[in-house]
Amino acid sequence: MLENITGEELKNQFKTNKKLRLITLIVGSAALLALGYFIYLQFVWTPKNEESKGKYWPGLNLAVADSTDAALESLKPIKDKYNGYIGGEIAQFVYARQLMSKSEFKKALQELEDISVEDTYVKVMAIGLQGDCYSDMEQYDSAFEKYMEAAEMQENDLTAPIYLKKAGLCAEALNNFDIASTNYKTIMDNYADFARENQIERYYARANNKTTK
Repeated sequence: MLENITGEELKNQFKTNKKLRLITLIVGSAALLALGYFIYLQFVWTPKNEESKGKYWPGLNLAVADSTDAALESLKPIKDKYNGYIGGEIAQFVYARQLMSKSEFKKALQELEDISVEDTYVKVMAIGLQGDCYSDMEQYDSAFEKYMEAAEMQENDLTAPIYLKKAGLCAEALNNFDIASTNYKTIMDNYADFARENQIERYYARANNKTTK
């Protein structure tokens, strides 16, 4: 019985039992890692994450005011310093959008592909902007893939119909009129308000007419 084992005997069993030593080492290491991660979250990541949230506003305001070069200059050190934190990722998103304003689409793509955020809308729009970059470079096959990825990432009335429409236009540019008409029909069936406001029926009729020829 355990209560009859002396402390010395327990030490000897531990020394001779490699499996027991291994399990103890693993459990101990896991506990230390968990403790380290908790300390990181409480005293490093969380404060810096909160700090980062207010840092991109000056650059964002410059971007809204169409001061592209000034916005880029303001946002670059923020995205670099707070890389991996919320404020840094949003700064990188706005920075990429400003690069697009200067037609620097390849550089913008590199920035957009490196963005990692939990916010669903920002994540969707980062994918959508990649589609815009490819579309502006007339790489419509890649643009179509990105637009469809963005449309399917979250089914909502705000982003999904926009990217379905853009994907449809790319499909038309690639002469894939059956795919384009399918996209437009999906918008008409599932996003009636958007379809009505953007006259999607006309897009559907155009693509469907070319499909049937």
